[in-house]
Amino acid sequence: MDSTREQISFSKNTEAGGGEATQDCIVVYDPDREHSDSLEAVLRFLGHDLLAAFDLEQLAQQLMQNPGLLTVIIAGNQPPIQQQRIIQVLSSEVPDVLPVVLYAPPAEDEQPLVLKYPPNWVVVKLPLAHAEFSAALQRVRMHSEQHRQQDRTGRRPTHLFRSLIGRSPAIQRIRREIEQVGPTDANVLILGESGTGKEVVARNLHYHSKRREKAFVPINCGAIPRDLLESELFGHEKGAFTGALTAREGRFSMAAGGTLFLDEIGEMPMDMQVKLLRVLEERVFERVGGNKRIKADVRIVAATNCDLEQMVSEGTFREDLFYRLEVFPINLPSLRDRIEDLPLLISQLNERLEYEKQCSVGFSPNAISALSHYHWPGNVRELANLIERLAIQYPNGLVQAQDLPGKYRPNMSGRAKDDLQLEFFSEQESQSQAVAPQAGFQMPQISPDGLDMKSYVSEIEMNLISQALEETGGVVAHAAKLLGLRRTTLTEKMRKYGLQRSQSAQAKD
Repeated sequence: MDSTREQISFSKNTEAGGGEATQDCIVVYDPDREHSDSLEAVLRFLGHDLLAAFDLEQLAQQLMQNPGLLTVIIAGNQPPIQQQRIIQVLSSEVPDVLPVVLYAPPAEDEQPLVLKYPPNWVVVKLPLAHAEFSAALQRVRMHSEQHRQQDRTGRRPTHLFRSLIGRSPAIQRIRREIEQVGPTDANVLILGESGTGKEVVARNLHYHSKRREKAFVPINCGAIPRDLLESELFGHEKGAFTGALTAREGRFSMAAGGTLFLDEIGEMPMDMQVKLLRVLEERVFERVGGNKRIKADVRIVAATNCDLEQMVSEGTFREDLFYRLEVFPINLPSLRDRIEDLPLLISQLNERLEYEKQCSVGFSPNAISALSHYHWPGNVRELANLIERLAIQYPNGLVQAQDLPGKYRPNMSGRAKDDLQLEFFSEQESQSQAVAPQAGFQMPQISPDGLDMKSYVSEIEMNLISQALEETGGVVAHAAKLLGLRRTTLTEKMRKYGLQRSQSAQAKD
């Protein structure tokens, strides 16, 4: 698919009506009846039922007769006035459905189309890439699941899925590990930097467990004074200490049958570590000032940004408690280690902001590029705070790179490394930065017949990657550092150019 002239329709289920839609049903709106074999193949491969609508009246009829559908795909570049009509039909018939817009960028001699769709709608550029389209449908499915949860409980579970959006290998690994250990009662230790979403993972573990109908009870072990922590965990009897005017339940009792989340477990005092270990071993506890043994029917999930193994070696954390907690460790990546997820994270956080505060903010490609080169010490929490701040400053607007706070703006005169959005070379770079020719290459003189710049740049890339691999003995991680790339990016480029590394280097990686 390469332009708006290449439209969408389907060979089956093209008549309006035809029974109630399934959760995987997709309605495709396109005024042109010509078939699009590539999109149909993708949708059929993904196992979706298809319904088509060729005008707004038929679209409204399809939506009325088929509740419970997954999404609506708007195909073809619709003019602005038609976009407004589509918004009216969808907002009145299926307000909880997240639509997908297939947008064909204009040719050089065409005027760009202004997209007036709501900022939280999913826009996928053509030509259609299977990975990008699958990611779009994943976001739609996640949106649908959140609304189904809201319908059942009367509130939207915004704690679920947040920070876990993305298609990077690291975040896919986390989702697999949650699915593996979630249904069990095994203790889980979540490790990661501050702001990476440790509580989000803990809540998802609870959501995927057989204890999901019971309470999820969090406690920050580093935020409670040490003389009150025992009472907070186990409760106390009336008169157990000065000020204990009544008996009080502790977090273990509150979490009975459910999950107890011990955040910042590395901050727990040594004497409390001993008492927690006893509860984990014997599965019983006593309230402060009491002697009645109470069964501890809870699933323990702990989290920390500390290096517990180092603390064990220093004698500040009990080794036996560490191994009790680390039955199944989950290591969360920092945002800078999964920076390819940044656009999807921004989109998902924007959607949550739109739902909770009725405002959002868009980001231009150069703003996304600038954010992708920031080191994000506060990780996803910092990103969420930035988006909320910008939504207040530019409500429902479009943020450019120059609109970002100073620390998020890179040196725009230098060449960005491993850019997610910009071209490998730009006119601005060529004017502001002299690039020295690499060994073995001669800077070409452009003849009247022109130059194949893409092939030339690819040749330079292959040469630089080969040099880096040779310099580092074929160790991809070291070569990536030498080139200023992420390891996953270098691996993809090696696959693209068919570059191999030695068996010994693979063992080192």
